[in-house]
Amino acid sequence: MDAGLVSLILFGLLLGLLATGLWVAPTLMGVGFVALAVFSPAPAGSLLASTVWDASWNWALTALPLFVWMGEILFRTRLSSDMFRGLAPWVARLPGGLLHVNIVGCGVMAAVAGSSAVTCATVGRMSMPELRKRGYDETLAIGTLAGSGTLGLLIPPSIMLIVYGVVAQQSISRLFIAGVVPGIMIIGIFMAYVMVRAKLNPAIAPAPDTRVSFAEKLKASRLLFPVMGLIFVVLGSIYGGYATPTEAATVGVLGALALAFFT
Repeated sequence: MDAGLVSLILFGLLLGLLATGLWVAPTLMGVGFVALAVFSPAPAGSLLASTVWDASWNWALTALPLFVWMGEILFRTRLSSDMFRGLAPWVARLPGGLLHVNIVGCGVMAAVAGSSAVTCATVGRMSMPELRKRGYDETLAIGTLAGSGTLGLLIPPSIMLIVYGVVAQQSISRLFIAGVVPGIMIIGIFMAYVMVRAKLNPAIAPAPDTRVSFAEKLKASRLLFPVMGLIFVVLGSIYGGYATPTEAATVGVLGALALAFFT
């Protein structure tokens, strides 16, 4: 059969399965199995089994569920409220006010979760009700949350960087190091955009009610110590060469469990 026709059939099957609401992973696996079974003389079952095994036995991939687990643990703690109360005094006086909590909070959360979904959910759970209550522009509030949530793809321990490192056979530790500076730059760009928008249209971000003293800011910063300590332990162990990403992920899960238990 012509290769073009085979491609069209498989593409149509892919769209049809996705249209039924089937998850992406089983859809791709099903299309691959059909392609092998119908259009290839190779034994589909044994070839698919060996391919899945070869792709999943890699030790580095063990870090994926561990980092996801760490993020899920933190999502179910009071971390989001502590982050909001710890960051708000520092950014409230900037043009754009508490919108910057979404941006900085997502950057901090990305450094422990490695997942955009967990990052958005954790930060947004606390920040969005507060921003609505204080009269912030909802469109920009959602935009800062959605845009900053993508930092989970870049700032280590990024799940995407782990997958890329395994597939491309690159050092995951070096990829983590390479993701830090671009992540910080994106945070700065997002904050600059919000400040410019707030200067041009002050109605999108109401002025803060009261001025917070430096002593009160330092006092509020204590709420950030647990998550910052977890970031330091996880990423510091990788950057210092004391642990592999998988080992650091294990330490991170234990640290997240400790935070959930003691805070």
